[in-house]
Amino acid sequence: MNTPNCTDMTMEMLGKLSPYFHALGDPVRQQIISLLINQEKLNVTQIAEHIPMSRPTVSHHLKILKQAGLLQVEKKGTEVYYHLEFHEAIGLLKQFVLFVEEECM
Repeated sequence: MNTPNCTDMTMEMLGKLSPYFHALGDPVRQQIISLLINQEKLNVTQIAEHIPMSRPTVSHHLKILKQAGLLQVEKKGTEVYYHLEFHEAIGLLKQFVLFVEEECM
């Protein structure tokens, strides 16, 4: 059943998901996510060892992932470690799928 409110709510929910989609849309950031899925946490140097790019470029991609809310940062001394934080993104995506299934189909 496609309710009149379906389009508005869909657009609102997609707007909330947009930063995640943007951050995950780049192949380099996808590589970083894949790498971090198998590791508890890594610093920029450790990530750059697996990504064929300079440290500043890797840092740029990490910043985008962090701004999107997909990474958390932990400082230990002078080192900064990154680890995945998917809970909010997964929750929003589940809500979106459930809403579309129940209200828009």
